[in-house]
Amino acid sequence: MKRSIILSFTLAIIIIASNKQAVASDDNLNHISQKLEITSQKLVGRIGVAAQEIGSGERITVNGDETFVMASTYKVAIAVALLDRVDKGELKLSDLIDVPQETMVTGDGAIAVNFVHPGIKLSIANLIEPMITLSDNTATDICLKLAGGPEAVTKVMRNIGITDLRVDRYTSEILRDFYGLPDKAYSSVLAKALAQDPSLAAKQPLRNLKFEQEDLRDQSSPNAMLELLLAIDSGKVLSEQSSEFLIDVMSRTRTGAGRLKALLPKGTPVAHKTGTIGGVANDVGFITLPDDRRFAIVVYTKSSTTSEAERDRAIAEVTRTLYDFYYLQAKNK
Repeated sequence: MKRSIILSFTLAIIIIASNKQAVASDDNLNHISQKLEITSQKLVGRIGVAAQEIGSGERITVNGDETFVMASTYKVAIAVALLDRVDKGELKLSDLIDVPQETMVTGDGAIAVNFVHPGIKLSIANLIEPMITLSDNTATDICLKLAGGPEAVTKVMRNIGITDLRVDRYTSEILRDFYGLPDKAYSSVLAKALAQDPSLAAKQPLRNLKFEQEDLRDQSSPNAMLELLLAIDSGKVLSEQSSEFLIDVMSRTRTGAGRLKALLPKGTPVAHKTGTIGGVANDVGFITLPDDRRFAIVVYTKSSTTSEAERDRAIAEVTRTLYDFYYLQAKNK
């Protein structure tokens, strides 16, 4: 009888301690979420954040279910859909693909700028590389076509249970709609517009609030993009080989030096993809901590009247706050 009472009492203590830990954990997550929102208030119009340590079930979010313009972060979804076809044996990374002059997207992309003469063939691997690392729009539109088009990419997302991420347009169409160019044969129209006014380049901090707030196409919630990153890492959506290939490519990204990477300790491994258009500045990816633990992170912004530098700073501040939180959390356990 006494033994039964002792066991019951011990079990009650364990349950109470467990509940206290759960409450403490929830309090910590709520506190860090509030801190992230306060940190970014004066730097961006509205921010969306989702982060999760790999292997943990705990998620930190700010406006996690609200949708944001993905901008070029949607290229991660395109790469996944294309690599899914590679995994199925329908394509090979070594397949050579024609890059006709008429398919080139005008702007500052590496392919359009550096290959001014006809007669280009690039492997699928060498199309995914600049699409991610340089955010090249010519490579993106070719990759999107090879993936089966926007509907096929969205279908891949739905097949793995991601419902709040949609891909609707080629980058050429997104740029045409952003700048309000009515001609469906947008390339020559956009080229002429850029020649007359170079400030139209998508990297400039122009704003189009209707595009950001009312056009629901090519948008994602932070939680949905985080689910995609976790699916890539876990092998849920791609083979181990394709997952490793994509994360490796993301580790060579050269855009967005002022965003996820900016305030992290020198040499911190970061595999990421940026997105920029108008008042939108985004960055998503994976960050490795000093003890080799990793966390996935999504930072989206919209409705900003601030400069691109300030939006970048908001992303950097949020990232460093999360980096410190995850690192110190393990040390305090």
